Amino acid sequence: MTDSRIARVRLGDDGPEVGVQGLGCMGMSWAYGPPDAEEARATLERALELGVTLYDTADAYGAGENERFLSPFFKAHRDEVVIATKFAISAPPDDPMKRVIRNDPPYIRSCVEASLKRLDVDVIDLYYMHRRDVNVPIEETVGAMAELVREGKVRHLGLSEVTAGELRAARAVHPIAAVQSEWSLFSRDIEANVVPAAKELGVALVPYSPLGRGFLTGSFSNADTDLTDQDFRRTMPRFTGENAAANQRLLDPIRTVAGAHGVSLAQIALSWVQQQAAVHGFPVVPIPGTTRRSRVEENVAATRIVLTEEELALLEPIVAKVAGDRYPDMTFASAGRE
Repeated sequence: MTDSRIARVRLGDDGPEVGVQGLGCMGMSWAYGPPDAEEARATLERALELGVTLYDTADAYGAGENERFLSPFFKAHRDEVVIATKFAISAPPDDPMKRVIRNDPPYIRSCVEASLKRLDVDVIDLYYMHRRDVNVPIEETVGAMAELVREGKVRHLGLSEVTAGELRAARAVHPIAAVQSEWSLFSRDIEANVVPAAKELGVALVPYSPLGRGFLTGSFSNADTDLTDQDFRRTMPRFTGENAAANQRLLDPIRTVAGAHGVSLAQIALSWVQQQAAVHGFPVVPIPGTTRRSRVEENVAATRIVLTEEELALLEPIVAKVAGDRYPDMTFASAGRE
């Protein structure tokens, strides 16, 4: 190991050891417009060189295409990487834009078998319930997931976008290594209940979209005009219309702090998320997504930036002024059920 590699941390009391920053792989084959497959493959390799070991995907990303894309990289580095994938979201063949959430045990079993086949591995390191189906008791869902652990198909369990109550009920059935939820300077609803519960229960937090789906980087100002028709951010309320214009003004404090450090907006936004591990006193491993080597290098460098108390205070008011919800339908997120 060289000094350029990031530090490592354990995901929860019983989870795997990983680099303090992971990599969200969704955009390598889905969601953010046409990808560059060759550059994406090079990005995976560069991330590993820098000590990134947690790689995040899901069966819903491109109807399994993202898992298939990642498979050769995982096979080449099986003993070095921690594979995280998810079940629960599907799209009906006759209505591909519709999202159906399922947590029932037969569905879970069919999903894990399909993911294992697409990934071409014998075991999944971290298997998440991607979204909560409120019609199925979470104890039943986690019980089915626990069976997969006993059978050797899965090593550790995770949950995504769950409430504190749901996390407690799940943890009573089986150890949970990580909760994955949106957490950024723009999205902090989990701090009220989920974060304290996770800390108490020995569960790590894996923030997705720590860069506000790119908005906090300043890379686009309005999804309606700046992004392609295939980009799903055009459906998100806070990135369009008057909301986008209002939120654009909230980047000014980030620019001030970035200027003081001589770094990018993205690095300050990401360093804020990384620093929540020290603020709250438990493991926090964000998974910023990118398809470019230069961005991975930039993101990893953010793990070494330490914000002062004064800088944290300057950034603190941002979240109260954010215009628009995270999703068009907030029942999709834990905040809609708290």
